Amino acid sequence: MTDSHPRLFEPLVLRELILRNRSAMSPMCQYSARDGMPNDWHLAHYGSRAALGVGLLFLEATAVEARGRISPFDLGLWSDDHILPHRRLVDAIHAGGGHACVQLAHAGRKAGCAPPWEGGRQLGPEQGGWETVAPSPLAFNSGDSLPAQLDAAGIAGVTAAFAGAAERALDSGYDAIELHGAHGYLAHQFLSPLANHRGDEYGGSFENRNRFILGIVAAVRKVWPESRPLIVRLSATDWVEGAWDLPQTVELAKSLKALGVDLVDVSTGGIVPDAPIKPSPGFQVPFARAIREGAGIPTAAVGLITGSSQAETILEEGSADLVVLGRELLRNPGWVWQAARELGAVTPEEKRRAFEVPSQYLRAL
Repeated sequence: MTDSHPRLFEPLVLRELILRNRSAMSPMCQYSARDGMPNDWHLAHYGSRAALGVGLLFLEATAVEARGRISPFDLGLWSDDHILPHRRLVDAIHAGGGHACVQLAHAGRKAGCAPPWEGGRQLGPEQGGWETVAPSPLAFNSGDSLPAQLDAAGIAGVTAAFAGAAERALDSGYDAIELHGAHGYLAHQFLSPLANHRGDEYGGSFENRNRFILGIVAAVRKVWPESRPLIVRLSATDWVEGAWDLPQTVELAKSLKALGVDLVDVSTGGIVPDAPIKPSPGFQVPFARAIREGAGIPTAAVGLITGSSQAETILEEGSADLVVLGRELLRNPGWVWQAARELGAVTPEEKRRAFEVPSQYLRAL
């Protein structure tokens, strides 16, 4: 790091998208939508972080099917009715100088749950829940209903739903798409032998377990413009012996790169409720570095990244190309500007250009 040119404030180029800096907000569910529709809460939440300098805003898990929602209060893009509200949300992010990446998701067997502040347990039909689907009829938590196993037609239908949602994302004006393949949701359920006990071409071998997510990537890349980046979030390990792990993730990342994926957003865990995870500052960064080096693909690092020097070191050491902050941006929406001061990011005028600061906020620099 030099006093005048921190890596955190260098642009990041992904295809034709140029991010103003290398900070991003992690996709964090707000559980505040109705029927999948963004509303004023989402406009204020995402718009404010864009106006305060965040380079890339990952929208929370946005369901490609109504039955794929984590909760009844998730965002969605399964209907053309969602396009206009999403377009308003993208416009709010752009007005603040940020770029918008929608995370397209399907929760699979982890769908239909209450918000975390209401306990997070899976809801029964009488509570507003629904039948879930999965690669195999295995529940996530004891007490959850058994999901229905997706057959070949069901897999084709979910794949088509991802492609349809990608087309709506384009109509909504999104700059990038992230496909959710982590945290124990449907694509991760196919990848992990802990959740995938199939005996057909979608189960068993490493190549077969990859087939579902690779099919989704190929379908989305067909409808998503070549000029716009496609990102995939992966759990690099299940934290359990004999399950999904880092070497498999590196090999999958090579295949994703060949299909036109531009960056892997690296997280971990989520496939079982009792994995022995011991979070510590930057504990997932080594996984991002290993994937970046092993697969030759840009990566994003996330997980207990809170300080500006910590973020700068991650970038300087080549562990990742993008630093993704979650809870820290809930606590401190102005983290990016604070980091600029702490890292000595050049002059106020150069900071203004780097952040595309709204004129109304210039006095804060």
